[in-house]
Amino acid sequence: MNEGMENLKETDDLLLLIEQHKRDIWEWKQKESQWIRDKNQLDGNKQIIEELSTKLIETGKLNLAHQELNGKLQTRLTEVEEDNKKLSKQIQDLNKRLSLL
Repeated sequence: MNEGMENLKETDDLLLLIEQHKRDIWEWKQKESQWIRDKNQLDGNKQIIEELSTKLIETGKLNLAHQELNGKLQTRLTEVEEDNKKLSKQIQDLNKRLSLL
């Protein structure tokens, strides 16, 4: 009888061990699943960051081009304003001469 009880205890211990391993495997599968979700999310975030970085660089280049163009336009505007002042002075001088005639 002792041997039978011993076999029963071993069988029970083995069943408990199998159940524990099943729970452990299930927990590890859950963790692995979470790791995969996290990795996919990180990969997606990495791609977004790379795309935004590229757009930021392009925007910076465009901004520099706009600044350069704005500088040229500002210079040209100053030249046109000076020309307008000269023309205005010439018109005033001509009007004075005409009024003297």
